[in-house]
Amino acid sequence: MTIPRLRTVDSTRAFFREGYRFVGNRCAELDTDAFATRIMLRQVVCMMGEDAARQFYDGHHFTRSGAMPTTTLRQLQDKGSVQSLDGAAHAARKALFLQLLTGSEVTHIGDLFETRLAAAFKRWRKTGPIVLHDAVAEVLCDAACAWAGVPVAGETLAARTREMTAMIDGAGTAGPRAWRGLMLRRRSERWARRAIAEVRCRDAGGPPTSPIERLAQFHDQHGKPLDLTTAGVEVLNLIRPTVAVARFITFAALALHEHVNAAAWLRHDLDGRLPAFVSEVRRFYPFFPVIGGRVRQAFVWRGRRFEQGDWTLLGLHATNHDPRLWDAPEQFRPDRFVGRESSGFDLVPQGAGDHARDHRCPGEWFTIELIGRAIRQLLSQQYVVPEQLLAVPLNRFPTLPCSRLIIQSC
Repeated sequence: MTIPRLRTVDSTRAFFREGYRFVGNRCAELDTDAFATRIMLRQVVCMMGEDAARQFYDGHHFTRSGAMPTTTLRQLQDKGSVQSLDGAAHAARKALFLQLLTGSEVTHIGDLFETRLAAAFKRWRKTGPIVLHDAVAEVLCDAACAWAGVPVAGETLAARTREMTAMIDGAGTAGPRAWRGLMLRRRSERWARRAIAEVRCRDAGGPPTSPIERLAQFHDQHGKPLDLTTAGVEVLNLIRPTVAVARFITFAALALHEHVNAAAWLRHDLDGRLPAFVSEVRRFYPFFPVIGGRVRQAFVWRGRRFEQGDWTLLGLHATNHDPRLWDAPEQFRPDRFVGRESSGFDLVPQGAGDHARDHRCPGEWFTIELIGRAIRQLLSQQYVVPEQLLAVPLNRFPTLPCSRLIIQSC
């Protein structure tokens, strides 16, 4: 099997017109799991599927460095962050993030979020209709900041939430949304740097007790502490992705509303079936369409030689809807996950591979826990979904229902 090339001169317009479906559509048309084209006049190979994900995330062939537009990098990760590193530097920083985002910390963030979400539902009964995505984003920001050791409230919480959501919303575009995200990111960076500086000033030499203290005291593989700018970036890389889970929670609420049979199936055995429902939400609904990589060293795959520096895009949404991996992938069917063992390269909304060695998101356990806690709350609350535009545009990155899902608590 070889990698075909599209006949069109440039696929930029098609990519933005078809959005999340672009990679999957072209692979289906060509009966392939990879193809070459140009996007923004740059040579690129687009790929999808389990084998492609395994190649992309094997830790040897690709680097994230230089693989994303600058505006996307600045808003989602930034230079010097754990996701931009490779080799020993990546391993050392990733180990810290895995310590921060696994084990008892998963239950801790879940408890903080659940308490705040239950209280929020009580408030929402008195306030009239609320936009679920925006309201849940603020609850998540509150919980994430409290967990990280930088609690915020009132106008400060509202400001931090606006900043985090603006970065996420602007990451997949250029123009006003991206400019707003970058502008508000600068405010967040100043706040994060001040927080790190304050922690270091009051450091009494004892063991760290909060995530921000662990970041402030972290030493890299050379025994050096993070500079203030990089430490501030990593504070945001703990909080912003947690706030981004509001998108999955909004889609979970949409699934409960639109897929009545699946919701009834879940209610019949909530404890046993919740993990499968959460997995199907993460598979079915669009999060980010692709992830970029640059070739670290030349290799041959699918009969094509990849040279150092070549640009490649792995279709995350396409892989999550690959008919070779998923029966009837365009149907929302949580029962497909009952008894299913993942290879680590099939369900890839937040990347693939090994969490410790590769660039798979270390916050995946937080995501799963928070979606599950939110679903339990949604099922325990009384609310109505008024008439609204619930279509999910697939040519907007990242996307949401057009109304961002309005609900009215009863």
